[in-house]
Amino acid sequence: MARGQLTVRMARWSATHPWRAIGMWVVVVAACFALGSMTGTKESTNEGDIGEVTRADNIVKSGNFEDHDVESVLITAHSGQLDQAEAGRVATVVTERMRALGGVAEVAQPILSPKKEALIVRVTLKDGDDDNRVQPLLDTTAKVQQDYPGLRVEQVGGESIDKALNETLGEDFKRAEMFSLPVTLAILLIAFGALIAASVPLLLALSSVAAAIGLSAAASQLIPAVDAVNSVILLIGMAVGVDYSLFYVRREREERAKGRGHIDAVEIAAATSGHAVVVSGTAVIISMAGLFLARDAVFSSFAVGSILVVAVAVVGSLTVLPAVLAKLGRWVDRPRIPLLWRLTARNSKPRFWPAVLKPAIKHPVATLLVSVIALLAVASPALGMKLKFPGTEDLPRDTAVMKAYDRLTAAFPSTGTSHEVAVRAPADQQAAVQAALTQLVKRTQSDPLFAQDGLEEPQVSQDRTVTVLEVATPYEGGSEQARDSLTKLRTELMPQTVGKVPGVEYAVGGFVAADVDYAAHTRAKLPLVIGFVLLLTMIVMMVTFRSVVVALTAIGLNVLSAGAAYGVVTAVFQNTWAEGLLDFRSNGAVVSWLPLFLFVVLFGLSMDYHVFVVSRIREAVLRGVPTRKAVADGITGSAGVVTSAAAVMIGVFAVFATLSTLDMKQLGVGLAVAILIDATIIRAVVLPSAMILLGEANWWAPRWLRGRPAKHAAPTAAPEEERELTPVG
Repeated sequence: MARGQLTVRMARWSATHPWRAIGMWVVVVAACFALGSMTGTKESTNEGDIGEVTRADNIVKSGNFEDHDVESVLITAHSGQLDQAEAGRVATVVTERMRALGGVAEVAQPILSPKKEALIVRVTLKDGDDDNRVQPLLDTTAKVQQDYPGLRVEQVGGESIDKALNETLGEDFKRAEMFSLPVTLAILLIAFGALIAASVPLLLALSSVAAAIGLSAAASQLIPAVDAVNSVILLIGMAVGVDYSLFYVRREREERAKGRGHIDAVEIAAATSGHAVVVSGTAVIISMAGLFLARDAVFSSFAVGSILVVAVAVVGSLTVLPAVLAKLGRWVDRPRIPLLWRLTARNSKPRFWPAVLKPAIKHPVATLLVSVIALLAVASPALGMKLKFPGTEDLPRDTAVMKAYDRLTAAFPSTGTSHEVAVRAPADQQAAVQAALTQLVKRTQSDPLFAQDGLEEPQVSQDRTVTVLEVATPYEGGSEQARDSLTKLRTELMPQTVGKVPGVEYAVGGFVAADVDYAAHTRAKLPLVIGFVLLLTMIVMMVTFRSVVVALTAIGLNVLSAGAAYGVVTAVFQNTWAEGLLDFRSNGAVVSWLPLFLFVVLFGLSMDYHVFVVSRIREAVLRGVPTRKAVADGITGSAGVVTSAAAVMIGVFAVFATLSTLDMKQLGVGLAVAILIDATIIRAVVLPSAMILLGEANWWAPRWLRGRPAKHAAPTAAPEEERELTPVG
């Protein structure tokens, strides 16, 4: 038996000292979570260098401006014309009550909209870090609405939108957690037919997520975290945590069914599935590490969280899982679900997967060509992929604050999207800068790409070196017109006006600029990240399987799977045909950060199945089984566990597709569809066709990579148990 292998030694110690291993795991998880609670989470305030928008932000920051948040109270009629006199009285009440609040710095005079359909009162908040500082304003607005029901009185602003969005997302993620756990448990019950066996993977995944959340909070002191990192940890942790333990538990049960003792069964699972878990976890960690190359705060935060949860899940599957299985013994198969148990425990030869494999085995060339062409067709929409940030217009419209926002931007177009013109020049050039900006404003006033009302005066820093001007556009931030206005500002209006001032430095920022620059940044970094992930993953696969061909096949299949996922996401979300089905409003694009993040996640997770399936095939080859039969036996023998693992992932990811925000919907759909394609078409059709065609060439490797040839040259010389337990590589 391969007892010298590290995974086997760890499993044997845990299995023979179960209470120590379980106790140590509980202590470690609790300590990790406590560490995160003590350190707290340091939130990221730096988005990295993504182009001109970063330069604009740096110029503005150098001016040391007082940046106060502003909320707007909008007064409109429920229907028909606005009663201006009554609206004026309500505005006076709003002004008086808002000024009496301690967190308010200033309340401006009411402003009537150009079409006299609305009245707006702007309320400037004092600086502060209190997350609930906007609540007193919302309460005051609600009280005014209650006192004056004849008019519509509502509040909108950055703080109130953030509060409403956080509440919506909080409810979303609670719903996701509430549904993902029962869905996962139901799938595991179907896979195992026994409650305890189904609960073990779920508990390991949840403990891994808890430990990783704590470690991620501590790690944020070095690499600051973004808000969504805990959601990513939950998403990845549930997927890999359940998968790894599922592989392990299924193999241990198989060996016990053959008559092996509990300890021996655990050791066999460690030598085979445990080794596959290590290789798969390494591949996932390598993929996630590629996110650091993007040099972006969001991706770096996601990378840290993902790497930590995968590492914890791998360690848990190699330590506490063998201890739990050894301690439970045959109790792991209790209590049995009668019908499900009979389906999972029967030893009859499966019929479904051999039928699926039949075309690949009998006609590998035709099967390979048809399946690859079909996947390329699915991937083809990705050639027209457009990238955009989700803007305010893409937020859920069923909240009161977003309905108010729509009415506000309709009545006051200049309160919508604005470009931030940032100028830095020597103090003695301030007059020239002001003259240039005046000329710039005049040119925008005759251009339909820019708003014609509500122009604000430029802000000037105390040292008179930095000037900031908001240039509004009446179009939504994600629209082509808004992008056109940015392009015109950057390439034409700014160079011809501000650019002529001696010693000037200028840049155009704002939401539209961030959208455009971030998409360009992602496109520029994507090839670098892909190259890094492909190269290191290929090295891992070569060393693991002692084969260049297997490594190249793995790379090719995973790229094909990722391409198909890109195509589906593009086809679904850049068009309107699926809006009613998935409850979203298309903005004609894919979220800017999704292609890069989706690639590394899919590439890492799809290696789970590839490593597990090819490991089974390799085991058969090492026993002297011909390649064609080894492929059939390996895929058929692993199909049940791969299908169950894929179903868990698809179930978890599909829940995220039901969330309110566009980016989470796209991530959920992309991951769910990709795993579905990967676990079915890729692993059951393309992979067997390719491996059967390659035959013995699958295992070709240069001399330096072959390692010890005895295992390959004379596999029949080893005892049956030794051949069965020979680890991959």
